[in-house]
Amino acid sequence: MTKLVECVPNFSEGRRPEVIEAIAEEIRKVSQVKLLDVKSDPSHNRVVMTFVGEPQAVKQAAFNSCKTATELIDMERHHGEHPRIGATDVIPFIPVKNISMEECVRMADELAQEIAAKLDIPTFLYEEAAKIPTRKSLPEIRKGQYEGLKCEIDKPERRPDYGPARMHPTAGATVVGARQFLIAYNINLDTSDVHIAKKIANCIREAKGGYKYVRAMGVLVQIGDRDIAQVTINMVNYQGTPLFRVFETVKSEAARYGVNVIGSEIIGLTPLKALLDVAEFYLRLDGFDRKMVLEDNL
Repeated sequence: MTKLVECVPNFSEGRRPEVIEAIAEEIRKVSQVKLLDVKSDPSHNRVVMTFVGEPQAVKQAAFNSCKTATELIDMERHHGEHPRIGATDVIPFIPVKNISMEECVRMADELAQEIAAKLDIPTFLYEEAAKIPTRKSLPEIRKGQYEGLKCEIDKPERRPDYGPARMHPTAGATVVGARQFLIAYNINLDTSDVHIAKKIANCIREAKGGYKYVRAMGVLVQIGDRDIAQVTINMVNYQGTPLFRVFETVKSEAARYGVNVIGSEIIGLTPLKALLDVAEFYLRLDGFDRKMVLEDNL
């Protein structure tokens, strides 16, 4: 039976189309891999690419895209709203079909070693692939971002799992791991006051006593010609905490400050069930079952 694994690497470039295209082309060139989505954000200065395929082909495409990003992105010149530590900031593997989480963990470990050995980039393992318990959390590894890690990477507690205890001169460091589906979800507010977005983020993020499986922060982004305060969220388990619950809480908290939610966006791909849960909640559907979805019966 065909094994399918998803890979969703995040690269620290969201403003130069030619660089984004060059990285994407490295993925397209690998047989048995399909590039599903390329989502760039100029304010975050970041691009998220989603591709699926046979495990070894996916691992090869991930390495090739990382190599090209290393050649084209200079972290010494990089600025953006999103936390980051490297040109190829993070590479997660997600089991999709006929493949176990344990196999994805092995893929992550192998790729981390390859990136360190061939590209001289320090690599860290996170989530299910983490060798150090505190490194299951991506924010913990990215603490201080590129600039902070650059000063502390030689400290015992911050040394990489593989590669040199120093940053690559232009590509920084890379995090590789294995995890379940994650939904990257942004909620935009009708204000340019980023402090409001930060307060709301603290209300919902797990680390501050909010919802379990929710990581969030407040940032200022530019949409069109407007500066917009945004609550940017990673939903690491959409079944444990659904999208609609987070959205309703953000809307309620924003109202406390006299602010409206003016829109939201999903970055990359999302499981259908996450959206069906939202439909069931807002439409107040009784007795809804996924078997009632036409496409699932074709």
